[in-house]
Amino acid sequence: MIIGVPAEVKQDEYRVAMLPVGVEILTAAGHQVVVQAGAGIGSGLADHAYLQAGARLVASAADVYREAELVVKVKEPQADEFALVRSGQIVFTYFHFAASRVLTEAMIDSGATCLAYETLQDEKGRLSLLTPMSEVAGRMSIQEGAKYLERPQMGRGILLGGVPGVAPAHISVLGGGVVGANAAKIAAGFQADVAILDVNMDRLRYLDDVMPANVNVLFSDRHTIRDQLKLADLVIGSVLIPGAKAPHLVKQEDLRLMKPGSVIIDVAIDQGGCVETSRPTTHKDPTFLIDDVVHYCVTNMPGAVGRTSTFALCNVTLPWVLRLANAGADCATRLGGPLSTATNILAGKVTQTAVAETFNLPLHTLRS
Repeated sequence: MIIGVPAEVKQDEYRVAMLPVGVEILTAAGHQVVVQAGAGIGSGLADHAYLQAGARLVASAADVYREAELVVKVKEPQADEFALVRSGQIVFTYFHFAASRVLTEAMIDSGATCLAYETLQDEKGRLSLLTPMSEVAGRMSIQEGAKYLERPQMGRGILLGGVPGVAPAHISVLGGGVVGANAAKIAAGFQADVAILDVNMDRLRYLDDVMPANVNVLFSDRHTIRDQLKLADLVIGSVLIPGAKAPHLVKQEDLRLMKPGSVIIDVAIDQGGCVETSRPTTHKDPTFLIDDVVHYCVTNMPGAVGRTSTFALCNVTLPWVLRLANAGADCATRLGGPLSTATNILAGKVTQTAVAETFNLPLHTLRS
Protein backbone atom coordinates (compact mmCIF):
# COMPACT_ATOMS: atom_id res chain seq x y z
CA MET A 1 0.00 0.00 0.00
CA ILE A 2 1.08 3.61 -0.55
CA ILE A 3 0.90 5.58 2.70
CA GLY A 4 0.99 9.36 2.51
CA VAL A 5 2.07 11.80 5.24
CA PRO A 6 1.25 15.44 4.45
CA ALA A 7 2.47 18.42 6.45
CA GLU A 8 -0.12 19.71 8.90
CA VAL A 9 -1.66 23.03 7.90
CA LYS A 10 -3.89 23.87 10.86
CA GLN A 11 -2.71 27.11 12.47
CA ASP A 12 0.12 26.57 14.97
CA GLU A 13 0.13 22.82 14.43
CA TYR A 14 3.68 21.47 14.74
CA ARG A 15 3.06 17.74 15.00
CA VAL A 16 3.62 15.20 12.23
CA ALA A 17 1.77 11.91 11.81
CA MET A 18 4.76 9.60 11.39
CA LEU A 19 8.27 9.23 12.76
CA PRO A 20 11.19 8.07 10.59
CA VAL A 21 11.15 4.76 12.45
CA GLY A 22 7.56 4.30 11.28
CA VAL A 23 8.69 4.77 7.69
CA GLU A 24 11.39 2.15 8.21
CA ILE A 25 8.93 -0.37 9.67
CA LEU A 26 6.36 0.17 6.93
CA THR A 27 8.85 -0.03 4.07
CA ALA A 28 10.37 -3.18 5.59
CA ALA A 29 6.86 -4.67 5.42
CA GLY A 30 6.73 -3.95 1.69
CA HIS A 31 4.82 -0.67 1.68
CA GLN A 32 5.69 2.69 0.16
CA VAL A 33 5.68 5.89 2.21
CA VAL A 34 5.33 9.31 0.61
CA VAL A 35 6.14 12.27 2.89
CA GLN A 36 5.66 15.94 2.09
CA ALA A 37 8.95 17.82 2.32
CA GLY A 38 9.21 19.71 5.60
CA ALA A 39 6.41 17.78 7.31
CA GLY A 40 8.52 16.93 10.34
CA ILE A 41 10.32 20.24 10.85
CA GLY A 42 7.96 21.45 13.59
CA SER A 43 8.79 18.35 15.62
CA GLY A 44 12.53 18.60 15.01
CA LEU A 45 12.53 15.83 12.37
CA ALA A 46 14.51 16.72 9.26
CA ASP A 47 13.73 15.53 5.74
CA HIS A 48 16.96 13.55 5.52
CA ALA A 49 15.83 11.38 8.45
CA TYR A 50 12.78 10.32 6.46
CA LEU A 51 14.86 9.73 3.33
CA GLN A 52 17.30 7.55 5.24
CA ALA A 53 14.38 5.54 6.62
CA GLY A 54 13.13 4.81 3.09
CA ALA A 55 10.50 7.49 2.44
CA ARG A 56 10.04 9.28 -0.84
CA LEU A 57 9.73 13.06 -0.45
CA VAL A 58 7.28 15.06 -2.54
CA ALA A 59 6.88 18.81 -2.79
CA SER A 60 3.24 19.39 -1.89
CA ALA A 61 0.23 18.05 -0.06
CA ALA A 62 -1.50 17.66 -3.43
CA ASP A 63 1.27 15.24 -4.44
CA VAL A 64 0.74 13.22 -1.25
CA TYR A 65 -3.04 12.97 -1.66
CA ARG A 66 -2.73 12.18 -5.37
CA GLU A 67 -0.56 9.12 -4.72
CA ALA A 68 -1.62 7.82 -1.34
CA GLU A 69 -4.16 5.06 -0.78
CA LEU A 70 -3.93 5.69 2.97
CA VAL A 71 -3.36 9.24 4.24
CA VAL A 72 -2.12 9.49 7.83
CA LYS A 73 -2.51 12.87 9.54
CA VAL A 74 -2.68 14.43 12.98
CA LYS A 75 -5.54 16.93 12.65
CA GLU A 76 -8.71 16.90 10.59
CA PRO A 77 -8.44 18.10 6.97
CA GLN A 78 -8.73 21.86 6.75
CA ALA A 79 -10.87 23.67 4.19
CA ASP A 80 -7.95 23.99 1.78
CA GLU A 81 -7.49 20.21 1.92
CA PHE A 82 -11.10 19.15 1.34
CA ALA A 83 -10.74 19.02 -2.43
CA LEU A 84 -7.60 16.87 -2.14
CA VAL A 85 -9.39 13.99 -0.39
CA ARG A 86 -10.75 11.57 -2.99
CA SER A 87 -13.13 8.67 -3.33
CA GLY A 88 -11.62 5.30 -2.42
CA GLN A 89 -8.99 6.87 -0.19
CA ILE A 90 -8.62 6.12 3.53
CA VAL A 91 -7.83 9.05 5.83
CA PHE A 92 -6.67 8.18 9.37
CA THR A 93 -6.48 11.13 11.78
CA TYR A 94 -8.23 13.00 14.58
CA PHE A 95 -11.52 14.10 13.03
CA HIS A 96 -13.84 15.16 15.88
CA PHE A 97 -16.70 15.21 13.37
CA ALA A 98 -19.42 16.09 15.89
CA ALA A 99 -17.87 19.54 16.31
CA SER A 100 -18.19 20.47 12.62
CA ARG A 101 -21.00 19.90 10.14
CA VAL A 102 -18.87 21.52 7.41
CA LEU A 103 -16.08 18.97 7.86
CA THR A 104 -18.53 16.08 8.09
CA GLU A 105 -20.34 17.06 4.89
CA ALA A 106 -17.06 17.64 3.06
CA MET A 107 -15.83 14.14 3.89
CA ILE A 108 -19.19 12.62 2.94
CA ASP A 109 -19.02 14.41 -0.40
CA SER A 110 -15.46 13.20 -0.98
CA GLY A 111 -16.49 9.55 -0.97
CA ALA A 112 -13.46 8.72 1.18
CA THR A 113 -13.31 6.45 4.21
CA CYS A 114 -12.51 8.30 7.42
CA LEU A 115 -11.02 6.53 10.42
CA ALA A 116 -10.87 8.66 13.56
CA TYR A 117 -8.16 8.21 16.15
CA GLU A 118 -10.47 9.50 18.87
CA THR A 119 -13.12 6.77 18.53
CA LEU A 120 -10.84 3.75 18.10
CA GLN A 121 -11.41 1.39 21.01
CA ASP A 122 -8.78 -1.30 21.48
CA GLU A 123 -9.46 -4.88 22.50
CA LYS A 124 -9.85 -3.76 26.13
CA GLY A 125 -12.27 -0.98 25.24
CA ARG A 126 -9.73 1.80 25.82
CA LEU A 127 -9.48 4.91 23.64
CA SER A 128 -5.82 4.15 23.14
CA LEU A 129 -5.14 6.66 20.35
CA LEU A 130 -6.82 9.49 22.23
CA THR A 131 -5.07 8.79 25.52
CA PRO A 132 -1.58 10.24 24.85
CA MET A 133 -2.92 13.54 23.52
CA SER A 134 -5.38 13.69 26.43
CA GLU A 135 -2.42 13.26 28.77
CA VAL A 136 -0.61 16.12 27.04
CA ALA A 137 -3.67 18.39 26.99
CA GLY A 138 -4.48 17.67 30.62
CA ARG A 139 -0.99 18.55 31.77
CA MET A 140 -0.83 21.58 29.50
CA SER A 141 -4.16 22.88 30.83
CA ILE A 142 -2.57 23.67 34.18
CA GLN A 143 0.45 25.35 32.55
CA GLU A 144 -1.86 27.52 30.48
CA GLY A 145 -4.18 28.17 33.40
CA ALA A 146 -1.26 29.33 35.53
CA LYS A 147 -0.18 31.73 32.80
CA TYR A 148 -3.60 33.22 32.12
CA LEU A 149 -4.31 33.72 35.81
CA GLU A 150 -1.52 36.29 35.74
CA ARG A 151 -2.77 39.86 35.76
CA PRO A 152 -1.05 40.92 32.49
CA GLN A 153 -3.05 38.13 30.79
CA MET A 154 -6.36 39.52 32.19
CA GLY A 155 -6.40 36.98 35.02
CA ARG A 156 -6.97 37.49 38.74
CA GLY A 157 -3.27 37.71 39.54
CA ILE A 158 -3.24 34.39 41.37
CA LEU A 159 -0.24 32.10 41.98
CA LEU A 160 -1.48 28.52 41.81
CA GLY A 161 0.37 27.32 44.88
CA GLY A 162 0.08 30.50 46.92
CA VAL A 163 2.84 31.21 49.44
CA PRO A 164 3.05 30.82 53.24
CA GLY A 165 0.32 32.97 54.69
CA VAL A 166 -1.61 33.24 51.39
CA ALA A 167 -4.13 30.64 50.20
CA PRO A 168 -3.44 28.73 46.96
CA ALA A 169 -5.71 28.86 43.93
CA HIS A 170 -8.83 26.73 43.83
CA ILE A 171 -8.99 24.60 40.68
CA SER A 172 -12.17 22.80 39.60
CA VAL A 173 -11.73 19.98 37.09
CA LEU A 174 -14.92 18.95 35.28
CA GLY A 175 -14.46 15.33 34.27
CA GLY A 176 -12.30 12.62 35.80
CA GLY A 177 -11.07 10.89 32.66
CA VAL A 178 -7.56 10.98 31.24
CA VAL A 179 -7.52 14.76 30.72
CA GLY A 180 -9.00 15.51 34.11
CA ALA A 181 -6.78 13.08 36.01
CA ASN A 182 -3.65 14.47 34.41
CA ALA A 183 -4.77 18.05 35.06
CA ALA A 184 -5.48 17.26 38.71
CA LYS A 185 -2.13 15.52 39.14
CA ILE A 186 -0.18 18.51 37.83
CA ALA A 187 -2.35 20.99 39.74
CA ALA A 188 -1.70 19.04 42.92
CA GLY A 189 2.02 19.29 42.25
CA PHE A 190 1.63 23.08 42.17
CA GLN A 191 0.14 22.76 45.68
CA ALA A 192 -3.19 24.18 44.54
CA ASP A 193 -6.50 23.30 46.15
CA VAL A 194 -8.10 20.92 43.63
CA ALA A 195 -11.57 19.44 43.16
CA ILE A 196 -12.26 16.88 40.43
CA LEU A 197 -15.85 16.13 39.44
CA ASP A 198 -17.31 13.11 37.67
CA VAL A 199 -20.58 11.17 37.43
CA ASN A 200 -18.94 7.73 37.64
CA MET A 201 -18.63 6.67 41.27
CA ASP A 202 -16.22 3.85 40.47
CA ARG A 203 -13.94 6.37 38.76
CA LEU A 204 -14.22 8.74 41.72
CA ARG A 205 -13.30 5.95 44.15
CA TYR A 206 -10.25 5.15 42.03
CA LEU A 207 -9.19 8.80 41.86
CA ASP A 208 -9.69 9.16 45.60
CA ASP A 209 -7.26 6.30 46.13
CA VAL A 210 -4.51 7.57 43.81
CA MET A 211 -4.64 11.37 44.08
CA PRO A 212 -2.65 13.42 46.60
CA ALA A 213 -4.34 14.79 49.71
CA ASN A 214 -4.94 18.23 48.15
CA VAL A 215 -7.27 16.72 45.51
CA ASN A 216 -10.90 16.17 46.54
CA VAL A 217 -13.27 14.08 44.43
CA LEU A 218 -16.90 15.16 44.08
CA PHE A 219 -19.94 13.73 42.35
CA SER A 220 -20.85 15.96 39.44
CA ASP A 221 -24.34 17.41 39.33
CA ARG A 222 -25.76 20.81 38.50
CA HIS A 223 -25.64 22.10 42.08
CA THR A 224 -22.09 20.90 42.74
CA ILE A 225 -20.85 22.46 39.50
CA ARG A 226 -22.40 25.80 40.40
CA ASP A 227 -20.91 25.65 43.89
CA GLN A 228 -17.49 24.97 42.38
CA LEU A 229 -17.79 27.86 39.94
CA LYS A 230 -18.22 30.24 42.88
CA LEU A 231 -15.00 28.96 44.44
CA ALA A 232 -12.87 28.47 41.35
CA ASP A 233 -9.96 30.57 40.22
CA LEU A 234 -9.37 28.09 37.39
CA VAL A 235 -11.84 25.69 35.74
CA ILE A 236 -10.65 22.84 33.52
CA GLY A 237 -13.30 21.47 31.13
CA SER A 238 -12.37 17.87 30.43
CA VAL A 239 -15.64 16.14 29.57
CA LEU A 240 -15.68 13.45 26.88
CA ILE A 241 -18.46 11.45 25.26
CA PRO A 242 -16.63 9.44 22.55
CA GLY A 243 -17.55 10.64 19.08
CA ALA A 244 -20.29 12.98 20.33
CA LYS A 245 -20.56 16.70 20.98
CA ALA A 246 -19.59 17.59 24.54
CA PRO A 247 -22.49 18.57 26.85
CA HIS A 248 -22.61 22.14 28.16
CA LEU A 249 -21.96 21.73 31.87
CA VAL A 250 -21.37 25.45 32.33
CA LYS A 251 -24.14 27.68 31.02
CA GLN A 252 -23.72 31.32 30.01
CA GLU A 253 -25.61 32.54 33.06
CA ASP A 254 -23.26 30.55 35.30
CA LEU A 255 -20.39 32.88 34.46
CA ARG A 256 -21.96 35.45 36.77
CA LEU A 257 -21.15 33.11 39.65
CA MET A 258 -17.43 33.25 38.89
CA LYS A 259 -14.87 35.71 40.18
CA PRO A 260 -13.73 38.46 37.81
CA GLY A 261 -10.45 37.38 36.20
CA SER A 262 -11.01 33.67 36.78
CA VAL A 263 -9.99 31.38 33.92
CA ILE A 264 -11.67 28.56 32.00
CA ILE A 265 -9.52 26.14 30.00
CA ASP A 266 -12.02 24.24 27.86
CA VAL A 267 -10.06 21.19 26.72
CA ALA A 268 -13.33 19.71 25.41
CA ILE A 269 -13.42 22.36 22.66
CA ASP A 270 -12.30 19.75 20.09
CA GLN A 271 -15.74 18.19 20.59
CA GLY A 272 -17.57 21.50 20.71
CA GLY A 273 -16.69 22.52 24.28
CA CYS A 274 -18.35 21.84 27.64
CA VAL A 275 -18.86 25.57 28.37
CA GLU A 276 -21.72 27.24 26.53
CA THR A 277 -19.72 30.42 25.88
CA SER A 278 -16.69 28.63 24.45
CA ARG A 279 -15.63 29.07 20.83
CA PRO A 280 -12.52 27.71 19.10
CA THR A 281 -9.34 29.76 19.43
CA THR A 282 -5.73 29.40 18.29
CA HIS A 283 -2.32 29.49 19.93
CA LYS A 284 -1.73 32.91 18.36
CA ASP A 285 -4.98 34.31 19.75
CA PRO A 286 -5.88 31.88 22.53
CA THR A 287 -8.22 33.75 24.86
CA PHE A 288 -11.26 36.00 25.03
CA LEU A 289 -13.29 37.58 27.83
CA ILE A 290 -16.97 37.07 28.56
CA ASP A 291 -18.43 38.50 31.77
CA ASP A 292 -14.87 39.14 33.02
CA VAL A 293 -14.02 35.42 32.76
CA VAL A 294 -11.00 34.48 30.63
CA HIS A 295 -11.79 31.68 28.15
CA TYR A 296 -8.95 29.61 26.67
CA CYS A 297 -10.33 27.32 23.94
CA VAL A 298 -7.43 26.27 21.70
CA THR A 299 -8.49 23.29 19.60
CA ASN A 300 -5.04 21.77 19.16
CA MET A 301 -3.34 22.30 22.50
CA PRO A 302 -0.82 19.45 22.07
CA GLY A 303 0.35 21.01 18.79
CA ALA A 304 2.28 23.63 20.74
CA VAL A 305 4.57 20.96 22.18
CA GLY A 306 5.03 19.28 18.84
CA ARG A 307 8.03 17.13 19.60
CA THR A 308 6.63 15.59 22.78
CA SER A 309 3.21 15.16 21.20
CA THR A 310 4.48 13.66 17.93
CA PHE A 311 6.47 10.96 19.68
CA ALA A 312 3.63 10.21 22.11
CA LEU A 313 1.09 9.98 19.28
CA CYS A 314 3.16 7.95 16.84
CA ASN A 315 4.05 5.43 19.54
CA VAL A 316 0.40 4.37 19.60
CA THR A 317 -0.77 5.01 16.02
CA LEU A 318 1.95 3.11 14.14
CA PRO A 319 0.69 -0.42 14.96
CA TRP A 320 -2.73 0.50 13.59
CA VAL A 321 -1.28 2.12 10.47
CA LEU A 322 0.70 -1.06 9.87
CA ARG A 323 -2.41 -3.18 10.39
CA LEU A 324 -4.37 -1.09 7.89
CA ALA A 325 -1.54 -1.16 5.36
CA ASN A 326 -1.11 -4.93 5.65
CA ALA A 327 -4.84 -5.44 5.15
CA GLY A 328 -4.76 -3.58 1.84
CA ALA A 329 -6.97 -0.87 0.43
CA ASP A 330 -9.79 -3.22 -0.57
CA CYS A 331 -10.35 -4.92 2.77
CA ALA A 332 -8.89 -2.56 5.39
CA THR A 333 -12.21 -0.99 6.28
CA ARG A 334 -13.93 -4.36 6.61
CA LEU A 335 -11.62 -5.52 9.38
CA GLY A 336 -13.57 -6.12 12.54
CA GLY A 337 -12.74 -5.13 16.07
CA PRO A 338 -11.06 -1.82 16.91
CA LEU A 339 -10.80 -0.57 13.33
CA SER A 340 -14.56 -0.74 12.98
CA THR A 341 -14.90 1.54 16.01
CA ALA A 342 -12.54 4.01 14.32
CA THR A 343 -14.55 4.05 11.09
CA ASN A 344 -16.76 7.16 11.19
CA ILE A 345 -17.42 7.46 7.46
CA LEU A 346 -17.20 4.55 5.02
CA ALA A 347 -17.01 5.49 1.32
CA GLY A 348 -18.96 8.68 1.97
CA LYS A 349 -21.56 7.14 4.33
CA VAL A 350 -21.71 7.93 8.05
CA THR A 351 -21.17 4.84 10.21
CA GLN A 352 -20.64 6.49 13.62
CA THR A 353 -23.86 6.73 15.61
CA ALA A 354 -22.99 9.89 17.53
CA VAL A 355 -22.07 11.77 14.34
CA ALA A 356 -25.27 10.72 12.58
CA GLU A 357 -27.35 11.77 15.57
CA THR A 358 -25.56 15.11 15.97
CA PHE A 359 -26.36 16.21 12.42
CA ASN A 360 -29.50 14.12 11.80
CA LEU A 361 -27.82 12.16 9.01
CA PRO A 362 -28.55 8.63 7.78
CA LEU A 363 -26.59 5.94 9.63
CA HIS A 364 -24.95 3.23 7.55
CA THR A 365 -24.26 -0.13 9.20
CA LEU A 366 -20.76 -1.54 8.78
CA ARG A 367 -20.53 -4.98 7.25
CA SER A 368 -18.89 -7.58 9.45
